[in-house]
Amino acid sequence: MNSGYYFISDVHLNLKGFEAEKIQEQILIDFFDYVKTDAAEIFIVGDLFDFWIEYKYVVPKGYYKLFTKISEVVNKNIKITYLAGNHDFWRGTYFSDEFGITIIDKNLERQINGKKFFISHGDGLAYKDTGYRIMKKILRNKISQKLYSVIHPDLGIWLAKRTSSTSRTYTGQKDYSRRDGLKDFAVKKIASGFDFVIMGHRHKPLKVEDNGSYYINLGDWIDDFSYGLFKGEEFKLMKFFDLERKEVVNEEII
Repeated sequence: MNSGYYFISDVHLNLKGFEAEKIQEQILIDFFDYVKTDAAEIFIVGDLFDFWIEYKYVVPKGYYKLFTKISEVVNKNIKITYLAGNHDFWRGTYFSDEFGITIIDKNLERQINGKKFFISHGDGLAYKDTGYRIMKKILRNKISQKLYSVIHPDLGIWLAKRTSSTSRTYTGQKDYSRRDGLKDFAVKKIASGFDFVIMGHRHKPLKVEDNGSYYINLGDWIDDFSYGLFKGEEFKLMKFFDLERKEVVNEEII
C-alpha cells in the first residue's frame, strides 16, 4: 500500500537556458520515477513553472518528457494536487483535462494520517507586500484574464515571461532574515490547531518546531532540489539532488 506524501515547490521550469533547463527537467523526471514506488499523493506547492499561461487552444510548448512522466504517475493511481503559486496561477483546465490533476487556486487544509495540514504557496504573506497583494487580485481576476486572452498567444506568453522575471526579482530582494511574514503566519496557524504548515515561495529550506508542531518551507528546485516527505507521523525535509556532486543523494537536510 502506498503511504508516502511528497511535497515540492518552486521548480521554476523555463527559468534557465536550454541546456540547464533540460538537466533540471530530467532531475524532476527522475524524482517522479523515484517517488512513484510508494507515493500516495504528490503535492506541487506552487511555481512548477517560472511562468505558465494557457489559452483555450494554446499552452506553452515543451515539457513533453515531463508531462509523459506525470501521466505515468497518475495512471498508477497516485494523486497529484497542484496549488497555485505566484508564477503559474494562470492555469485553465489543461492539467485537469489531460492528466486528472487536482488544481487548487487557494490555500489547502487537509487531514493526513490523523494530522492537520495547512498548505499554501506563501506568496503575499511577506511583510510590506501590499503592492503584490493588490496585483495578485488583479491578475487572478476572471475579467482581467478574459481581456488578456484576446492578445495573440505569442505576445501574451512573451509578456507573461517578462512579468514573471520582474516578480522573481522583486521576491528575491525580500529580506526574510529579520521579520519573516511566512513564518509568523505559520506560527499563528499552528496556534489555531494545525500540526504542519507547509509553504514554498521563500526558496530556502526551513523546518521550525513549535510545541510539537512544525512549519516547513520546502526550498526550491533551482539550487536545493529539496522536497518534503510525510510518512506515518513523521515529516522529513529531504534533498534529492546535489548540484556540486552532480548526483542523486536523497538525504535528509534538516
